[in-house]
Amino acid sequence: MSIAQSRKQVAAPPRSTPLTIASVPAGHVYVRHLAPLGGDGVVRLPDPDPANPDRPAGATWWPPVMLDPEWARTADFDVFHLHFGFDAVRPEDLEKLTKVLRGRGKPFVFTVHDLRNPHHRDRALHDEQLDVLVGAADALVTLTPGAAREIESRWGRAPLVVPHPHVVDLPTISRALEVRPRWRRRPFRVGLHLKSLRANMDPMRILPTLVETVADLDDAVLQVNCHRDVLDDDGARRDAELSAWLRREAAAGRLELEVHDYLSDEDLWGYLASLDLSVLPYTFGTHSGWLEACRDLQTTVLAPSCGYYADQGPILGYTNDGDDFDAASLRDAVVRAHDERPRYGASVDERTEQRRSVARAHEDLYREVSR
Repeated sequence: MSIAQSRKQVAAPPRSTPLTIASVPAGHVYVRHLAPLGGDGVVRLPDPDPANPDRPAGATWWPPVMLDPEWARTADFDVFHLHFGFDAVRPEDLEKLTKVLRGRGKPFVFTVHDLRNPHHRDRALHDEQLDVLVGAADALVTLTPGAAREIESRWGRAPLVVPHPHVVDLPTISRALEVRPRWRRRPFRVGLHLKSLRANMDPMRILPTLVETVADLDDAVLQVNCHRDVLDDDGARRDAELSAWLRREAAAGRLELEVHDYLSDEDLWGYLASLDLSVLPYTFGTHSGWLEACRDLQTTVLAPSCGYYADQGPILGYTNDGDDFDAASLRDAVVRAHDERPRYGASVDERTEQRRSVARAHEDLYREVSR
């Protein structure tokens, strides 16, 4: 029985009455950009401080205090909306949380961002978590039609499809649109960002083809970025083989290697905006905020065939899904990006109108489940 079925039927709050939403986590950029630009009929609770759940956490939201059944048992809110942060939570603890919500008659909304967790090499735990959350939710949301079809196939439930809002702030998007035309006179820059090597990344599967392809192009550069924990000699996640290969290729002048810690938002936006093409090295996954940030900054994305990245917006694609990798498709897509310089970015007007639509869709959903 869903939470909605167990809840007493009460009149929905009038539209002039703001609803209080426990969004998990409220501080994540995706959740922050669900709010409209201006007045809102929705108030989202700030994330509690993990060290002191009785006070707001500011920018800190990990681990999400709102996932604690004891917090949910006493907090004052109208709707509980889960997005991220349950990676390490046991399915039985998620079930306790949903039972608390059901017992209090609080509607539970779950946005299915990931049908396969990009941080888990084995999918078993995430599948168990989804079984609990999808089954308990009063309403489901996802970001793309492809993901919606998979959810309906696996659980027999049809989610509301609401696209991913912008990631980069609107003034920065506007500046990127102004600057981008000037960069046509500089070398074509291809970026591969390996971060700290998520479980769904296999860079050596694509790097040899990528290096050879970019080397054959006129006036083109391949930039590879990676965090220090992977490439430094004393890094906690050091990959000696990858480090040696990248440093050898960089010494030979076949790529530019940038090794650094996590970038600030400002530095990250500057890096993405400097690229003509950003290559996603994923072998599994579902959706990508990185892809949306690239579209905000007018950087073309080359995404793998796994997941539903192609449903998020216009991109270039190549075959990379599980064990299935086609080097020719990667090479052809990079060459096409170099020759055609496609412009797949979203304008400020498009992102502004989309944000209004996304905010309306969420408020309407919250009022519907509150009836």
